Formats: sequence, C-alpha cells, structure tokens
Amino acid sequence: MGNRRRRRRGFTLMEVLLVLAILVILMSMVGVFVAGIQTGAYEDLARSQISMFETQLDAYRLHVGRYPDTNQGLEALRSPPPDLQNPNRWRGPYSQKDIPTDPWGNPYQYELMGPEQFRIWSWGADGVPGTEDDVVSTR
Repeated sequence: MGNRRRRRRGFTLMEVLLVLAILVILMSMVGVFVAGIQTGAYEDLARSQISMFETQLDAYRLHVGRYPDTNQGLEALRSPPPDLQNPNRWRGPYSQKDIPTDPWGNPYQYELMGPEQFRIWSWGADGVPGTEDDVVSTR
C-alpha cells in the first residue's frame, strides 16, 4: 500500500503563475488593439462631422451669398450673425442641433481664408493646435 502513487488533485504554483502570465499578456494585447480602434473611430467621427459642417456651410453660402467670416464662425449655422448685411437672406438654422465639440471634447476651429475658401479643423487627441494628430477639412 505504501508504494502506490498518490493521485494529483490540484495545480502547482508554477502552473497557476504560467496561466496568469499568459492571461496578462493576452489582456494587454487586447487593450492595445481596442485603444487603436477607438483612436481610429474618433478620427473618423471628426472627419464625418467636418464634412457635415462643409455641407451646412455650402447651404449658408447659397442663401447669404458668402461663407461666414472667421469671427462669426460655425455658430452662424445656428443663428444669424448680428453683423449680417442682409439678415433676410439667412434661412437657417442650417444645423438643427448645437455645434458639437470634437470627439475629444474640444471645440471645432473655423477660419475663412478667402471668399470661396475656408478650413475647419479639430486639434485631435492631444488638444494642441498644429500637431500631427489634427484633423483638418479637405477644402
């Protein structure tokens, strides 16, 4: 009876540690993957919102005859600017909702660069203007 092999009933500490190490590695890989997807989704959302602003600004221009100036900004899509030369031509609101912030919580930036040229941009994830992660309109 003394020579019988005892039956093993549990895991050794080394086996448990190995499984935990594998789980930690897998979870960190999933975390990096999800963070990359979220960043891409935020950039896509910012591009989509900028495209929506471009369409609304085109409608504004058709009615008013010009794009809003830099000081009037995107808010001109919601309410007529007080310095509008002919307020009867404004047929908005061109945006049914308040002007949203970008996906990172910062206001969108707007600049009239010429009579037919403007740019709209987001400062991106870092919230700092002029960096590599800025999302800028294509016009």
